[in-house]
Amino acid sequence: MAEKLLEIKNLKLYFNEGKKNEVRAVDDVSFDIYKGETLGIVGESGCGKSTTGRTIIRLYNATDGQVLYDGADVHTKKSKAELKEFNRKMQMIFQDPYASLNPRMKVLDIIAEGIDIHGLAKSPKERMERVYALLETVGLNKEHINRYPHEFSGGQRQRIGIARALAVEPEFIIADEPISALDVSIQAQVVNLLKELQEERGLTYLFIAHDLSMVKYISDRIGVMYFGKLVEIGPAEKLYTTPCHPYTKSLLSAIPLPDPEYERNRVRVSYDPKSHNYAEDEEVKMREVTPGHFVLCSEREFELIQQEK
Repeated sequence: MAEKLLEIKNLKLYFNEGKKNEVRAVDDVSFDIYKGETLGIVGESGCGKSTTGRTIIRLYNATDGQVLYDGADVHTKKSKAELKEFNRKMQMIFQDPYASLNPRMKVLDIIAEGIDIHGLAKSPKERMERVYALLETVGLNKEHINRYPHEFSGGQRQRIGIARALAVEPEFIIADEPISALDVSIQAQVVNLLKELQEERGLTYLFIAHDLSMVKYISDRIGVMYFGKLVEIGPAEKLYTTPCHPYTKSLLSAIPLPDPEYERNRVRVSYDPKSHNYAEDEEVKMREVTPGHFVLCSEREFELIQQEK
């Protein structure tokens, strides 16, 4: 059994807590991430997947719950030394490859910023050599170091963002919709690069996206979010072939395939959250349908799922 790197326990992030306009962006979410794996998180816009990632890395302070990294709660780290070490181990690749890069900084300084903060280079020469090596790793040239972000294409900017994340030699990377702003032809290149880096460096990923087909390609396991809740999680292949939650079935029914005959006859599955009709005393929780495959449901719904299998 793989070793747990990250444990998310009953994580909550509420905006305007206790007020009439309270938003439960992340509502009692729990899952584990194992060393060396890629966990994909999918869901429609506004479901809380990006907020979950940002809360894990402490860009947001959790309302409640725990984020345990190597057994230690990241939200209790207070000292500068603790936060500095945590920030070195966990990095983030952002959705917008232009907005996440300082337009006034050259590529050299963007990538070397983390190296400087953590004192990873003993001399200017070593600093330069590290940046050169990182550029080569992500498929860029040495000549790019003195250029500014606006001089690059979207795909190249995202490669710079990846190089910046790798500069501090992290163990865990949160990729927050890293391909959604890119052309389809470039998306595959970036995803393949991430897979290569994972194999070479033993990285662990939380890959957040709304493109279900791409998530299946890169992920070992997949979690599905809906309105702040994790409604299903399991092995990628299992979740795609035998989805259990009606929302997961709805998402999968929307995936287009390059088959005209299939597309003509494709039946979209609609999801109505009111269809559950839970009684007041019904306990709704994550239940294990098959080994490693969990679904948010009541006991009554769980029995129906078992009958369908």
